Amino acid sequence: MSFTVKILGCGSALPTLHRNATAQIVSHNNQIFLVDCAETTQVLMRRQSVRIGALNHIFISHLHGDHFFGLFGLLSTLDLSGRKGEVYLHCPPRLQQMLESQYSPVLVHELGYTLNYVPLSPDGVSLTLETKHLEVYSFPLNHRIPCWGFIFREKPLPLNIIKECIPRYNLTIAEIVAIKNGSDLTLEDGTVIPNSELTIEPPKPKSYAFVTDTTKLDSVVEAVRGVDVLYHEATYDNSYERRASETFHCTAGQAATVARDAGVGKLVIGHYSGRYESVGLLEKQAREIFPNTTAAEDGMVFEV
Repeated sequence: MSFTVKILGCGSALPTLHRNATAQIVSHNNQIFLVDCAETTQVLMRRQSVRIGALNHIFISHLHGDHFFGLFGLLSTLDLSGRKGEVYLHCPPRLQQMLESQYSPVLVHELGYTLNYVPLSPDGVSLTLETKHLEVYSFPLNHRIPCWGFIFREKPLPLNIIKECIPRYNLTIAEIVAIKNGSDLTLEDGTVIPNSELTIEPPKPKSYAFVTDTTKLDSVVEAVRGVDVLYHEATYDNSYERRASETFHCTAGQAATVARDAGVGKLVIGHYSGRYESVGLLEKQAREIFPNTTAAEDGMVFEV
């Protein structure tokens, strides 16, 4: 199954000419999910050929403007485009009050589609969405206001049956389903064919974690342990560790330490301070601790 992440914006609070603020598209098996929605997000989606009408689930990490100010326009665009299908907004609980005020009949008008609010839980790693092939979890971070990270985790696939076994044993549909679910095969003469001789293992489920504004946390290490790809904020270079602590952010070195301690496969750093025109220093500092690090740039697409 295809599992990709498209970086729409990887800057932090102050807009720059080089980077947009936080937003990214997670694509899995022809479904798309928006994670955070800074200003200009819907324009960037159009520029990068993301089908806005195919968007059903939006995840908002916290209520600082550089992570959700683009949401009002995006929801209006869906309405103006004749959207009828439901939209699910996985978000801090207070966002519902803000949006319902914005879209009241007094201020503007009611949306022409149903907007469902899924409040994020403050209690550890919590399931916020389950689809046929994917589970999405939220978990609390440590920022100046309530903030969450997200994990997109594929569900395990059933075993793959060896095609030659179907005619060899004249397997029925029911037998095939049972074998794919792990059962052995018992022939008419009582002979038992072990499942291991009938199947091969499916691809290992993949996982992606998004960690934005936060200080370095042991709880984050546990939450993202073993994920294939970790996107982690690295707002400052290591010389600004005190500044990072004061503003509830991380340095490149701290992000890399989380990746190393959690045993992830790959680290992608982002959410850079506007002071950095080039992020080569941040990438270098992170790689000194976790070599398999890539610095995000707007428009980047990577496989999970």
